[in-house]
Amino acid sequence: MKKPLIAIMPLYDSDKKSYWMLPGYMKGIEISDGIPIMLPLTTDTDTLDRISDKFDGFLFTGGQDVQPELYREETLPCCGEICEERDTMEKYLLERIIKLDKPALGICRGIQIFNAALGGTLYQDLNEQHPSDTEHHMSAPYDRAVHSVRICNGTPLSKIINADIIGVNSYHHQAIKELSPKLKAMAISEDGLIEGVYMPDKKFILALQWHPEFSFSSDTYSLKIFQNFIKACGGRNDK
Repeated sequence: MKKPLIAIMPLYDSDKKSYWMLPGYMKGIEISDGIPIMLPLTTDTDTLDRISDKFDGFLFTGGQDVQPELYREETLPCCGEICEERDTMEKYLLERIIKLDKPALGICRGIQIFNAALGGTLYQDLNEQHPSDTEHHMSAPYDRAVHSVRICNGTPLSKIINADIIGVNSYHHQAIKELSPKLKAMAISEDGLIEGVYMPDKKFILALQWHPEFSFSSDTYSLKIFQNFIKACGGRNDK
């Protein structure tokens, strides 16, 4: 069985005008028997069509804030740096992936772009718009749990990890406000935020607000998420 090819959305450093990548995204895929490849940052639709046709799975990574224009809101002063090119590229790719019914995993910004691109809205800053005592913007090290999430029964995540409540790491200041009508919740934080979503009737369209790329080597649940993603992409079925 050939290892599936996994397209990873590029991280972009606006100060250095450079693309870069956190090794955990790639290592999580590699250890689960996939082949990770970082994509170029492009909005050329011919290029994106070929990418969506050729790759077996797609990982939507963290990064800049999603532009509020995408979810029909004005940009508030509390919104952080945005990358319009990433928003345009990822929205287009996600729509193509859904049409082709190919697997996609979203992490942190990934869950936010999924929700915004599919008709939902976001909190532009949790401290101002959803204050709570739950730690959502942790300090290093990032491979430890700082709050818990409740896993919704009968969801793909429940089947993957077989647990009701798990501890997660957390590093974000935006989050889902109104859930897209095309998505369903599968994990809820202590303070009521939707931190896991999936798309019903699709092979594998899942997204998480936390960071399994930092914890897969020490946390079984994080590793299972990567393993099941690669399995859905056509990888080994003995995970």
